[in-house]
Order: sequence, then C-alpha cells, then structure tokens
Amino acid sequence: MSGPHIDWAALSPLIALAAGSIVVLLVGLLRPRFARESLVPLLAFVAFAASLGLVAWQWDDNASIIAGALRVDELSLGLTGLVAIAGMLTVLLSWRGDAPRESAHGEYYAMLLASAAGMAALVQAQNLVSLFLAFELLSIPLYVLCATELRRAPSLESGLKYLVVGSVGSATLLYGLALVYGATGATDFGEISDALGEGSMVGDPLLLTGLALSIVGLAFKASVAPFHQWTPDVYEGAPTAITAFMATATKAAALGVIIRFLDVALIPAEPDWSPVLAVLATVTIVVGNVGAIGQTSIKRILAWSGVAQAGYMLAGVVVASQLGIRAVAFYLAVYLVMNVAAFAVVVARARETGLGDSIESVSGIGATKPLLAWPLTISMLGLAGIPGTAGFIGKFALIDASVSGDFAWLGVVIVLGSAVSLAYYLRVVAAVWMREAPRAVPALAGGSGDVAAEDLPRSGPRPAGWEVTFVAVLCALATIALGVVPGPVFDLAADAGSALTGLF
Repeated sequence: MSGPHIDWAALSPLIALAAGSIVVLLVGLLRPRFARESLVPLLAFVAFAASLGLVAWQWDDNASIIAGALRVDELSLGLTGLVAIAGMLTVLLSWRGDAPRESAHGEYYAMLLASAAGMAALVQAQNLVSLFLAFELLSIPLYVLCATELRRAPSLESGLKYLVVGSVGSATLLYGLALVYGATGATDFGEISDALGEGSMVGDPLLLTGLALSIVGLAFKASVAPFHQWTPDVYEGAPTAITAFMATATKAAALGVIIRFLDVALIPAEPDWSPVLAVLATVTIVVGNVGAIGQTSIKRILAWSGVAQAGYMLAGVVVASQLGIRAVAFYLAVYLVMNVAAFAVVVARARETGLGDSIESVSGIGATKPLLAWPLTISMLGLAGIPGTAGFIGKFALIDASVSGDFAWLGVVIVLGSAVSLAYYLRVVAAVWMREAPRAVPALAGGSGDVAAEDLPRSGPRPAGWEVTFVAVLCALATIALGVVPGPVFDLAADAGSALTGLF
C-alpha cells in the first residue's frame, strides 16, 4: 500500500500554522522569562505571518490535494489569509495579557495556532471525514483557550459552557454527516453532488434529515439562531483577545465550510435547503439585533451583534451564486477589521480602568483617550452600516446579491435589521462622546509607583500597552479605507467567488 501524493507547496499555509504550534509549545518550556513572555509571542506572530505569506504565494494555484480530501483554491486561501490576519492581531492583543501568563505562554499560543490550523483545514475540506476532523481541531483548543484566565470564574464558566454546547453541536454534525453518507454512499463532496444530481435522492427522508442535522451542527459554530445560545455568555467570559479571535476567525471558517458544503456537495438539493436557510437568516437577524438592545456589556453587545451579522452573511449563502460568495467573502474581511477595532478598545479600557467590559469603561474617552475613542466610534458606525465605512459597502453587496438571487425580501430584512442595530451601536458612541469619564479602580498593590505593570492585580489599573492601541487604530483606518477604496479587497473576493465556477 502507498499513501496519497501530497502537494507540500499547496499545503504549506496549513503546515506553517501546525509547525508553528509545535515550535511555540517547545520554546515555551524554556526557563528564561524573556523566552516565555517575548520570544513565544514573537514566534507565534511569525508563524501567522508566514502562513499569510504562503497564502499569497499559492494564490491562483488551484488543486485538490491528499486524494481529494482538501481543496486549495482562492476561496480557501482567502479565508485562510483572514484567519492568519486575525491570529496576528490576537497575538498583539494577548501580549502582556493575563491569560497567557496564567495558563503558560507556550500552551496558550500553541493552542491558538492549532485552532487556526483547524480553521485552515476546515475551509479546505471537501470530504466528510476531513470536514469533521478539521471541525474538531478547530474546536478543542478554543474550549481550553476560553478558560485560560484561571483566576477568574467567568472565564472557567465560559470554557465549560463552550465545551458542553460545542460537544452537542459536534455530535449533531457528525450524525448528520453519517446520514448524508448513508443516503449517498459517498464522502467526497463531488461524488455526493453526482449522486444527488440523479434527481431520485433529493426527496429522500434520510438525506433530508442528514442535511438538516449537518446544517444545525455548522450553525452552532457560526452562531446562527436559534443555535446561538452559547455566544453571549462565552464571549463575555472568555479572555477578550480570544473573544476577538472567535468572533472573526471562527465565523470565517464556519461560513467557509458552509459555502463549500452546500454549494458544492449539496448544490443539486438547493431548492430544498435555500428556503430553510433564508428563514434561518431572517430569524438570526431579528434575534441578534433584538438581543443586543438591552445589554450593558460591550462584549455581550458584540456577541449579539455577531449573531445578527451571521444572519446578514447567510443571505449571501442562500442565493447560491458567485455574486453571493463574493459578497460573503468581502463582508468577512471588513467584519474582521471592524470587530477587532472594538475588541482592542475593550482590552485597553479593561486594563486602564479595572471596570472590565462594561459600557461605563469607555464613557468619556472622547475627551481623554482620542486614540481609543475614534477606533471604537468607527467600529460601531461600520458595524451599523453607516455610509463611508466598510460595513456599508459590505451590506450593500449582500443586499445586491439577495436581490439578484430572487430573495429581495431578504435584502429588506437586512436593511431593517441594520436600522434596528443603530439603537445599541449609537448607545456606545454616545457613551464615548457624551458621558463623563469613570474613575479608575484603585490599585491594590500598595499604591507604589514602582510596581511593574505585569504585577498589578486584575482589579487595578495598568497601562494598556502600545500594541493594543496600535491594533485599534490600524483596524479603524482599515475600516475607513475599505469604505472609500474597496476595490482591491473586492477583487480578491471576486477571485474567491470564481473558485466555484461551474457549480451554479
């Protein structure tokens, strides 16, 4: 017996993440403090950067690798690039944070890279077996990462909740994939599509049940209502840097595999699943926007907002067209920078004030912290879809795809959902510019000015760190730039959409 041929060049972006995880874990075992607290994050950043560079190197080289288990094309490479960018930003937000120090730096960054490797494999999967293996590689490190602030009960609770609910989602997905295999007799997406193309199996109850369970399992990971219950609690309790990573990279991976699974393997059954998915998108938009209105925690607001944003992006999947995939790919890119800008400000203010992620922590920073106030304001306006921001262009593309795909009513739902979202986005903006700044929580380290920042207790104020402010400003500038000049990212999104040419 001989193993399948492996195209190492095509697999290189994933290898960079997996190999980086191992290297970081080993370096984290070194005794010097410099190696753990500075060298380990640097190596993790380099691994993500290397993966991004290899994505650029492999662009336009489409190939099915490892006996067809994975597909490397512009869609999977583009989403892998987004995961790598999210990972780089997460490393910067995590540097000098509590979570790496409490859980051990090597393990923290190794799990971050391992989860990213799972995401890269997930968006490349075109086989039921590789899909589920990548799904678990993505999930298991995230369960642990959510609980890495070991001295904080909400973080431990977050990890436990995500483990329990995520396990249910994984079991549901596995059962659904098994039924799809039982109905079609195939695990490769292409062979499943060929089996469904005969027409006699589209009405098969076994297949429809497997399809429903598979969608439910993937919907758990994408925070699609009504399978979103874990999202607000997990987002609030997890370390903020990990929350930012989950909100952006995990959503990109989940939507990427949904696109490939539905629009490749199950495209002959599109008349059966597209109306159901349209209803799910509508429910998700309504639930996410309504749920965010009464929140006082910025992380919970962003969690409910993420639910609504998943509904917007599902609209691009529903239409099952290249235009829809382009719109989803573009929106995932702009959603990354808009969301990370907001989370970076939350990280900074939690460190500076000791008030955590409450809206009170950002009150009045328009007068005292303009380098944080403007990124948060731009992020909120972008997520609301205000003209001049990347969010407006992204939502316009999704509405255009919905109308072109004969789902004009879904485009109307997106518009109405965006209007409702102003109620909570503008509340954060009002706190930034129209309230008085809060008093910082007194430090509990004796009040001496010579105490190192990393030795201050969690409840006491400390410097945010230049890297956190840099991430916030960078992502805010990208939000404005992509709203004014979206062409370059649109071209990359168009390449991602054309990767599935001939399937629609």
